[in-house]
Amino acid sequence: PIQTESAEAEAAFTQLIEDLSAVGFATEVRPGRTPSSLLIFVKLASPARLKSQVYRARVQDWLFGVRPSAPTPSDPFCSSFSSPSSADNAAAIDRYFAEEEPVTEAERLRLAYELITRPRNEGGGAGVTPGRGRWRFVGSIFPLHDRAFNRAWIAGWSKKYYLDESDINLIRYRFGEQVAFYFAFLQSYFLFLVFPAAFGFAAWLLLGPFSWVYAVVNCLWAVIFFEHWKMKEADLAVQWGVRGVGRIQLPRTQFKFDREGIDPVTGEVVKLYSPYKRLARQLLQVPFAAACVLALGGVIAGCFAIEIFVNEVYNGPFKQYLAFLPTVLLTIFNPTLTALLTRLAEKLTEIENYRTRDAHQAAFVQKVFVINFITSYLGIFLTAFVYVPFGKILVPYLDVFKLTVQRFTAEGQPLPTMDWKINPDRLTRQVIYLTVTAQIVNFATEIVVPYAKRKLFRTVERVQSELSDKGGAAERQKKRQQRDQPEEAAFLERVRDEAELDEYDVAIDYREMVVQFGYLSLFSVVWPLTACSFLVNNWIEARSDAMKIAANCKRPIPWRADSIGPWLGALGFLSWMGSLTSAALVFLFKNGTGGLDGSPWDIRGWALLLSILFAEHAYLLVQLVVRNVIRKLDSPGLQKERSERYAIRKRLLERMGDWDVSDDARAGGPGVGAGAGAGTGEKITRDALEEDARRLSVAGEGKPEQLFWQRQRSAAETIQVGRALIAEARE
Repeated sequence: PIQTESAEAEAAFTQLIEDLSAVGFATEVRPGRTPSSLLIFVKLASPARLKSQVYRARVQDWLFGVRPSAPTPSDPFCSSFSSPSSADNAAAIDRYFAEEEPVTEAERLRLAYELITRPRNEGGGAGVTPGRGRWRFVGSIFPLHDRAFNRAWIAGWSKKYYLDESDINLIRYRFGEQVAFYFAFLQSYFLFLVFPAAFGFAAWLLLGPFSWVYAVVNCLWAVIFFEHWKMKEADLAVQWGVRGVGRIQLPRTQFKFDREGIDPVTGEVVKLYSPYKRLARQLLQVPFAAACVLALGGVIAGCFAIEIFVNEVYNGPFKQYLAFLPTVLLTIFNPTLTALLTRLAEKLTEIENYRTRDAHQAAFVQKVFVINFITSYLGIFLTAFVYVPFGKILVPYLDVFKLTVQRFTAEGQPLPTMDWKINPDRLTRQVIYLTVTAQIVNFATEIVVPYAKRKLFRTVERVQSELSDKGGAAERQKKRQQRDQPEEAAFLERVRDEAELDEYDVAIDYREMVVQFGYLSLFSVVWPLTACSFLVNNWIEARSDAMKIAANCKRPIPWRADSIGPWLGALGFLSWMGSLTSAALVFLFKNGTGGLDGSPWDIRGWALLLSILFAEHAYLLVQLVVRNVIRKLDSPGLQKERSERYAIRKRLLERMGDWDVSDDARAGGPGVGAGAGAGTGEKITRDALEEDARRLSVAGEGKPEQLFWQRQRSAAETIQVGRALIAEARE
């Protein structure tokens, strides 16, 4: 079996090199870090091939409305891209790619990746799909990091307090619009946090927690930020030339079509899948959401109950150790269930069979958001809306834990307990932990842990390699790597390091920011300093995410995007829900926790519901007003769009200027109309006018309206008649 697999791998390698060469790639192969791995380097063999791919992609953008005009050099000597036979044509094309619309590094890498992965029958690609089918031996396809740029990038950002437009554009040129949109969103969010941080600090000093003034201002801020970002991302999409780019994505290789049909717009053959089948499969999201609530909600609620019992009811032996039990249980079960449900979400999304990568990613993100919502916010919801108002009713039922612990105590000895009363600081401490401590832990998990894990694994692998086979395997690998040319050795070692890095997933960073926005929108009324914590965290987050891309992950494929995708809908949902949650929290805790003693009888249910309904309607009204106001504001993207449209119409008008369809052109002379003396100084006579009238009558055109316009046949005659009328009036 090993020999058979080795033969299959060799055949796949040969086929891979042949397919890559057939589509215009030059290839080089070098040994990998392990004896069973190879590094295959590819690049487009000629600049002409790159220009051809770029031009093809830009024409496609123009056909689908992504760009306003066709990619044509402005040089008048260049007649067409398709016929670069003359020296003038070639020079004009070179100037076009070098000066007018230069090819960015992100565009070059993206088109090369698409050429490698695009199916052969859908655009002439090599059709390489890593890990699938006949390409199951291909581990991954990734561009290499530019170490010099990365060092300058991180060093520059570490000295800057504020990221400007040039910094975001630099990311776009290097890593593509998808990553650039994330950093643009992060920077916009960071700037917007300045106001709630300042106002929250003042509210913390002067108003205290659960202030209705702070709640109103915070909800208004959330609405303004959400609507502003909607306009901002549309503006950036226009400025970056990617508006509507999602319409031209190639089908996913995993997409399974039912039949082929004709696109009514383009007339091309397209692969179709029944929307009714997809809708039937999408209905599986309902039981999936229920499973998430039952599984994750059950674990979180159970650990929540154990924590209350141990910390606030139980007073027996080993209490100091049992206090860690809820944390241990959450640490074990929460990540495990989250991973299982995430894999289930992936399977469901595959079953739904989306055609494009963006549609597939959007559906997957929606399912992951359900998981994140439960794991991130359920604990605070339980404290605020279950523990505080219903504590006196529910805590006695925790005797089930008392009976369980009783079995481990001396027989007949009563279990000591404490008189339970509500903990007024529990909700505040919980919010502070999630908005401060958890952010620090997350930073360490993102940056420090991957670096330490990578170093540890390399050390373990080296030790195991030295101990196994008496160093034979290590010696063979060392000899393989010693065949590296001296001038290539350092470069190849760096490439082997990059091949072992994890792939960068921008959705993980979006998820962190959206969850953080949820804490601010939903629960910052509990602790007004929440925005201050996030302001500091996000300044560090921008630099740490840049470090993660540069050092801890493979260089991402520079995909294009025209928005932040489904995360925009998540922001809108959290903004809306924040208005409901803030109203409920202010109503329940407006006099501090002293007004609630763990019993629901002091709560007026009708007043609580009325507060929530009023807050929701006020939110929707304010959102409508803010949206209309923001739409009236101008922006660089809108100005660019209007300018491009005007330039296109102007060029078209200039071309139409050559289409002279006037009577002058056909008559061979200037003037307004044809006929006797039109535009000339020719004398108008009675005989000439009668001849014209006779001609029209014979031709059947002697209608009154036609004859009306024949009375005065030129501007000179109109002036002559007018002067006569004026002279007559004077008399």
